[in-house]
Amino acid sequence: MNTAPARHRATVRPEWIDYNGHLSEPYYVLVFGDATTNLMELTGLGERYRAETGSSLHTAEAHVRYLHEVAPGTDLLVTTVVLSVGARKVRLCHEMYAEDRLVATEELLAVHVTGSRAAPFPGAVTDRLRERIVPAPEYAGRSVRD
Repeated sequence: MNTAPARHRATVRPEWIDYNGHLSEPYYVLVFGDATTNLMELTGLGERYRAETGSSLHTAEAHVRYLHEVAPGTDLLVTTVVLSVGARKVRLCHEMYAEDRLVATEELLAVHVTGSRAAPFPGAVTDRLRERIVPAPEYAGRSVRD
């Protein structure tokens, strides 16, 4: 069983900084997207898989929490865990850290597709994803509220 989180690193680039002097909203999502790509590579859903099968993951829903500002040049670490796996979908959770401080999270639901249709995961991919399942963090499953 491989329940250790997948890890992705990035450094905040100058062009990612907004007029307030910190990481701009879309770049949190860009870094989380790269972390999803990293998990895909680790579980057999990477670029080679796409080229050979025409299948990939598509994000169907995402919930981002922006917890703290991130300064230019900051080194980021994103950890990724799997919360659940179905026949055609996977629920993931990303946590972004800057200097050991949790600065943002993203929970997402991704659908395995072939062409433009949902399709079952191959058995080996399902197994690799299921090996990574961990209990959901307390914030997972929340919706946006007042």
